[in-house]
Amino acid sequence: MVHRNSLTDILVTIICLIILVGTVIYLIVSWSSIPDQIPGQFSADGTVARWDSKGILVIAPIISWVLFLGMSLVERFPQVWNTGVRVTEENQFRVYRAVKGLIRTTKLATVILFSVIVIIQSTAQSLPGWLMPVFLAALAILIIYHIIRLIMAR
Repeated sequence: MVHRNSLTDILVTIICLIILVGTVIYLIVSWSSIPDQIPGQFSADGTVARWDSKGILVIAPIISWVLFLGMSLVERFPQVWNTGVRVTEENQFRVYRAVKGLIRTTKLATVILFSVIVIIQSTAQSLPGWLMPVFLAALAILIIYHIIRLIMAR
């Protein structure tokens, strides 16, 4: 059975690509105005724990691209997914849509988080204390939502 991309799948991919390319363009355009020393590590509350050279800013976009491409590749091969439910001819489409939704939203959340961190680092500021708890809570809610969809798809 061929699983075509939905409009949502296509839109999320386009949004991810815009964010990824936008982050790279932002770094290129603003490189000369980025301070030589930027936050290299943050503590749990978002305060700067270590300062590094601005050269480390290229690491996060590379990791973002690798994660995006890896998740996009996995997204194309539903037969390798561990769905946690028995996949039958009857439920195959619903199960694969639910798991693909989980991968898609995780991909978008990851791209957004890495880009936000790069922008904050480039301005030599601390992370807002609410950023990681809100991100993790939102990600947990998305995962729970998609697991419920998966269970209902059985």
